[in-house]
Amino acid sequence: MGKGCITATKYFLFLFNFIFFIFGATIMGFGLWILLDNQSLIAVLQESSVILKVVSYILIGVGSFSMLLGFLGCLGAIYEIRCLLGLYFTCLLLILLAQVAVSILIYFQRDLLKTEADKIVSQVVANYPGQNKTAEQAWDYLQRTMQCCGWNGRMDWDENHIIKNNTVPLYPCSCHNYSIQAPIVPDNGFCQASSSDWPIYQTGCLEHVGSWLFTNYGIILGICLGVAVIELLGMIFSMGLCKSVHQEDYTKVPKY
Repeated sequence: MGKGCITATKYFLFLFNFIFFIFGATIMGFGLWILLDNQSLIAVLQESSVILKVVSYILIGVGSFSMLLGFLGCLGAIYEIRCLLGLYFTCLLLILLAQVAVSILIYFQRDLLKTEADKIVSQVVANYPGQNKTAEQAWDYLQRTMQCCGWNGRMDWDENHIIKNNTVPLYPCSCHNYSIQAPIVPDNGFCQASSSDWPIYQTGCLEHVGSWLFTNYGIILGICLGVAVIELLGMIFSMGLCKSVHQEDYTKVPKY
């Protein structure tokens, strides 16, 4: 490989490692968001499931490791350090295999994940308002902003202990549909209905979440494929540069 090709490969590898560093920072930020957020569906699931907390810690760890790997890759590319380039290739290969394994696991366990989410949200709705203030505030925010009610529909709220045991017809204020009635109502808690026909949104939040995922699946898939391509290119460039450095070192050895 010519000197110009080696230089080009070195700087392309540096660029891809810089992108990989940004990617790691994004993953770590997403993990921190899951851990600290209290204004979305994630908060509802996180407050009620240890699994999601573990996932957030894993994302933070993976993001931190990716940032470190990107830094080492940049260092190995600029200074042409063979051991760092080899380590970088090995780690990228392991990460790529792990991503494929996780994707396959999520695909085949999607029904189990849906069942887990149904169970968690059903508990939040049935016990509302209870001791889990963060999850309840997040659930109110989700229903209000996504204009939905319950997870599968308004019938989820029929299991709520306050609604069932109250003689006055009540409904969750965050489900209030202003296109039916336009009074000012609180953002959370329960509101009194004039009849059993609640002035609420009839669509469950599961349908809205599924619709959002379906609408944005192209973007999500594109991001995943982009990450995989960056990793593959990083592996190719690192091996090419490592091979070139090895050849250069070999030609510099004096022959007797």
